[in-house]
Amino acid sequence: MSSSTTESRSGRARMLISCPDRPGIVAAVSHFLYEHGANIVQSDQYTMDPEGGMFFIRFEFDLNDMDKELPVLVEDFARVADRFDMKWHTFRASRKKRLAIFVSKEDHCLMELLWQWKAGDLDADIAMVVSNHPDMKDMVESFGIPYHHIPVTADTKAEAERKQMEIVADKADLIVLARYMQIISPKFIEQFPNRIINIHHSFLPAFVGGKPYAQAYNRGVKIIGATAHYVTEELDGGPIIEQDVQRVSHRDNVEELKRIGRTIERVVLARAVKWHTEDRIIVHQNKTVVFN
Repeated sequence: MSSSTTESRSGRARMLISCPDRPGIVAAVSHFLYEHGANIVQSDQYTMDPEGGMFFIRFEFDLNDMDKELPVLVEDFARVADRFDMKWHTFRASRKKRLAIFVSKEDHCLMELLWQWKAGDLDADIAMVVSNHPDMKDMVESFGIPYHHIPVTADTKAEAERKQMEIVADKADLIVLARYMQIISPKFIEQFPNRIINIHHSFLPAFVGGKPYAQAYNRGVKIIGATAHYVTEELDGGPIIEQDVQRVSHRDNVEELKRIGRTIERVVLARAVKWHTEDRIIVHQNKTVVFN
């Protein structure tokens, strides 16, 4: 990253807002930012229904003397937020999200994230990789990233998860399940609400649960896909962030479907993680609004 880019990021912030739709929201926020010396560089908005629906907006803005002025801006904005019944968050672009990547034995999704991170295309810090298998330790550590091997069995699952939560506590802003083949407990999910992203090797809501490629093959599907979603207590039922598909035919067996699917999975997961780290996602109920 060039010095000029670093300087521009240090003075840039993002604001995500959701609220009931009504006239004057954009004008009120824009005027507020202007009054506080902020220069809006990007604005995206979406309304579910102009009458009685929800309104979503994302601002990126530059602010001089960020350390001093942003806390003042945040404190003063509460008055605007109360007026429009807003849920809102601000983020500093210079504060990269810290990722903890969970993986089992398949490495394609992990490798995509590592490649994009090393190339500078994933604007985040990979704090650690956690796995229930030792297979990728040497490869991950060659990137200078800590690798934590925590075996998981039916008898040790609770203790293993306790160790995992201890490791990631205060060290990760986002958990990425990069083909981590263990179910996350409700207690873990509570610690990271809408901050655990999973890649499901199927185009949800079809073929939830295990062996989706075998399920797809048995149904004779003509397209296969992958879905990145936030993790909730409902298995494979969390808010969907990104999906993609590829056409297949009766000539493709289960192994060929898996091979094609791996490419889709790694791309879809990387997109979802990138959008989260760039503060482009608003979760409303069990849906997402993604300003990509």
